Amino acid sequence: MDLNKIKDPSFLKELDIRQLNELAGEIRQFLINSISQTGGHLSSNLGVVELTIALHYVFNSPEDKIFFDVGHQSYVHKILTGRANQFATLRKYGGLSGFQKRCESEHDCFEAGHSSTALSAAIGMAVARDLNHQNFHVIPVIGDAAMVGGESLEALNHLGSINNKVIIILNDNQMAIGKSIGGFGEFLSSVRISGTYNNLKEDYRNLTSHNKFGQMIFNVSKRIKDFVKHGLIDDTIFEDFGVEYLGPVNGHNFDDLIRVLNLAKNSKSSVVVHVVTKKGRGYKFAENDKSGKWHGIAPFNIADGTLKNPGKNGKVSWSKVVADYIEMKMASDQDIVAITPAMIHGSAMDSLFKHYPDRCFDVGIAEEHALTFTCGLSLAKKKPFISVYSSFLQRAYDQINHDLARMDLSCLICVDRCGFVGADGPTHHGVFDLGILNQLPNVIICAPNDSANTKRFINTYLKNNDHPYILRIPRGEIENNEIEEDEILPIGKWQIDITNDYDVTVISYGQNVTRINEYFKDKEIKIRLVNALYIKPMDTQMLQDIVDDKPLVVYETDLKINSLASNIAYYYSQNKILKNIYSFGVDDHYSTQGTIDEILKDEGLDMDSFYQRIKEIINEERTN
Repeated sequence: MDLNKIKDPSFLKELDIRQLNELAGEIRQFLINSISQTGGHLSSNLGVVELTIALHYVFNSPEDKIFFDVGHQSYVHKILTGRANQFATLRKYGGLSGFQKRCESEHDCFEAGHSSTALSAAIGMAVARDLNHQNFHVIPVIGDAAMVGGESLEALNHLGSINNKVIIILNDNQMAIGKSIGGFGEFLSSVRISGTYNNLKEDYRNLTSHNKFGQMIFNVSKRIKDFVKHGLIDDTIFEDFGVEYLGPVNGHNFDDLIRVLNLAKNSKSSVVVHVVTKKGRGYKFAENDKSGKWHGIAPFNIADGTLKNPGKNGKVSWSKVVADYIEMKMASDQDIVAITPAMIHGSAMDSLFKHYPDRCFDVGIAEEHALTFTCGLSLAKKKPFISVYSSFLQRAYDQINHDLARMDLSCLICVDRCGFVGADGPTHHGVFDLGILNQLPNVIICAPNDSANTKRFINTYLKNNDHPYILRIPRGEIENNEIEEDEILPIGKWQIDITNDYDVTVISYGQNVTRINEYFKDKEIKIRLVNALYIKPMDTQMLQDIVDDKPLVVYETDLKINSLASNIAYYYSQNKILKNIYSFGVDDHYSTQGTIDEILKDEGLDMDSFYQRIKEIINEERTN
């Protein structure tokens, strides 16, 4: 069928199993073709094609609330709800979001870019539904890795204590971005391979789904099932929480899916439906991926799986610069340990984990645990290094504040993906961490402009080992420059261009220093550029030395609130230094998706706009 002509999911009700399978094949090929052009989250969406179709076949969206945790696996849902004709704009500026987005469709009832939130939202919807005496189903789809996130378990504990029905779809593909880890994954694995458990569940499922007496057993006389369960098999984790369990079921078989979803639909109580799927199903390169490369992929060639723009420029990612340097240091320092919250591949730590498995720890999607785990390691005199995306670090604010900074424990936190990240959009932009971290006592925050200063800062942490050290790096690639083994970066010291011929002083940090320097080198306006390597502590001596009769500009690609500019202004006011400061940064809003250049232009932070505004500032000051 022509997927572009789909308006809503109601047409599914008219299809038989053969037609549903044909539709699944068409959607799978559409996803491969489309994402090969735009990039996006391929593997997770290929894995939920049949599951998403079956959900919309059995339930009635938008009356019934179907949504996904995290939301990047909602592409099939978007197609079935009338958005296939927009997929050429996927994750582009002004285009279709890579996640569920409420403003896009009435079928998107929730949106998120972080894991483990859906069940909490679902319970809220179910409670409100029952308070309003309404009658609809709430169906969150949660991955096996997301289910063990702290918030999911908190919500599951709550759900087991109330009578408000939620149908939880546990999408078990044994993967987060990479392979799932931990005890819960082992539990699901044991359930999958347990022949006795499968046979008992299948017999019970057949009984309760094929006749009214069987349905009565499920709805009215749960004691029969409990007798069988307690007599022959162990409890599941979910039933111990007080939530019914059905499964496991083949997530690529429509007969099984429709049968079990109808059973869950007719249940009077909350139920977990355990669906086993294959991430990347239907595209061999994605199916065979164990590292997470195909979780989120750039545009690629379908035939051989190669990237269309591999970027053969001799540069490496900022993440790899950091991870490789830490790995080198681990060879000579047995106390260095590394931690990641389920982001081994994303944080370029693959080699680290391969060569030092005993000192590297993937704690799963558990940022809160990761940071307090870091505290425990630090208290035991280890030298912890933890890499976490800026957007995900927000989830562990209390641990950084209350546990880490308050006790002034030594560690190195690499805050990856700072600033704008591009196509993933507002849920992933790393523009908030600075405002969160800047206010905390004891922390040392560095935003290096190149790989050499990045390595020097790591050396500084390892040498001093006395505070929480925070290293902010952006997404993207950089020249990998070498340094002497023991070079350090003096705490709180900035760098400045020595020049007598300038029209304006510009303070910036991170990769923006390079961007500004390259742009202005052949321009009419001459700048004196300050590389503010340390956001905290600031170089207060330099702040005093640079005060003159020329304009002072601070350029940042982070939120203006609690920014470097605001802290400079506060320092000047407290020390009775009268100086106008022109602040460039992100205003009080959530930034859009698109390429970095498109987002910068949208924010008025592109170099052309910046240059024109500086010309205006110079003219304004000269006329005043």
